[in-house]
Amino acid sequence: MATTVISGAAFGAAMAAAGFHEPSVVIAQLKFENWHMIQAFLAATATSAAIYAVAEHLGYVKISPRTSSPLSLFSKYDGNIIGGGLLGTGMALAGSCPGTLYAQLAAGVRTGFHALDGAIIGGILWSGVVSKFVNGLRERNNVKPARGVLNEQLGLSRATTLLLVECTCIGIITATALYTPVSPSTKISGAVGGLLIGGAQLVSVLSRKSMVGISGSYEEVGNFFWWVVRGGADANPKPASYNNIMFASGVAAGALGLLTWAPQLAAGPVHEVSPLLAMAGGVLMAIGSRLAGGCTSGHGISGISLLSVSSVMTIVSAFAAGGIVAPFVH
Repeated sequence: MATTVISGAAFGAAMAAAGFHEPSVVIAQLKFENWHMIQAFLAATATSAAIYAVAEHLGYVKISPRTSSPLSLFSKYDGNIIGGGLLGTGMALAGSCPGTLYAQLAAGVRTGFHALDGAIIGGILWSGVVSKFVNGLRERNNVKPARGVLNEQLGLSRATTLLLVECTCIGIITATALYTPVSPSTKISGAVGGLLIGGAQLVSVLSRKSMVGISGSYEEVGNFFWWVVRGGADANPKPASYNNIMFASGVAAGALGLLTWAPQLAAGPVHEVSPLLAMAGGVLMAIGSRLAGGCTSGHGISGISLLSVSSVMTIVSAFAAGGIVAPFVH
C-alpha cells in the first residue's frame, strides 16, 4: 500500500510541476491553440516506453498489454472508440482529465472540485448501472476483451515498433515546439513536464512493478457507494479492491505537497470552467474511461508504452472528440 501511495505522489507532483493545475492547458490543446499538453503527454509516453523496455529486458517486470473493450456494435475496438469519445468530450467540457483534476485540487482551482464531483457521480453510475448494461451486451453478442499489440498489427518486430513510437513522439514534440511558448501558467515546457511524469512512471515500475493509471479509482468509489447503499449484507460483500483509491490519494497528496513547497508553480491567473460544465465533464470522463478500460494516463502514457492497440484507439478517439467539442463550448 505504501508503494502505491508513493508512486501516486510522484505522479501528482509531476503533473503539478507540468502545469496541469490550469484548465486552459487542456482546453487550449483541444482547440489546437497550444501544444503544451500533447508535448507533455508524448514525452511521458516516450520515456515510459523506454523505461518499461529496459525493465522488461532486465527481467525485472512483465506487464501485459491492455486488452480491447469490445461491444460488437461496429468494431472489436468499439468500446475503446466510444469510451474514448466520451472521455475526450468530458475533457473538453471540464478542462481537465481524470488525473489532472488532482493537480487542480491541489492548486485550489474550483474547476477541479466540480470535475471530481462529476467523476465520482460517473463512477457511481458506471458501477451501479452502465457496467451491467455493457456486460450484458457483451454476453448477448458473445464477445470478450482481447489482447492486441501494435507490432503484430504492423507486422514489425517489437524493437522496430518501439523505435517507431519513440521517433513519432520526438518528431511531434520537435515540430510543435516553435508553436508552444511557455505561458505564465506553465512554468516549464511541455517536454520537460513530460519527462517528470516519465520519472513518476519509473517510480511506479520500480516500487510496485506496475504502471500508472487513475480512472479505476472512480469505479472503486462507485463500488463502495453501492455496497453502503445496499446495506453491506452477506449477499453484497465489501469490495476487496481499493488500490486505485490509494493511488489517487497519493496523487492529490503529491500535487499538494509540491505546490505547498513551490507555490510559484501555480502562480498567475487561472481560467475557471463553469461548475455545470466541469461536473458534466467529470461524469463523462469517468464513464468513458471505464468503458474504454483506461484514461489518458492508463491508456495513454502507460498503455501506449506497452504498444497496446486498444490504447491507441482510445486516445485517438479522445483527442478527436475533444477537438470537435472544445471550440463549441469554450
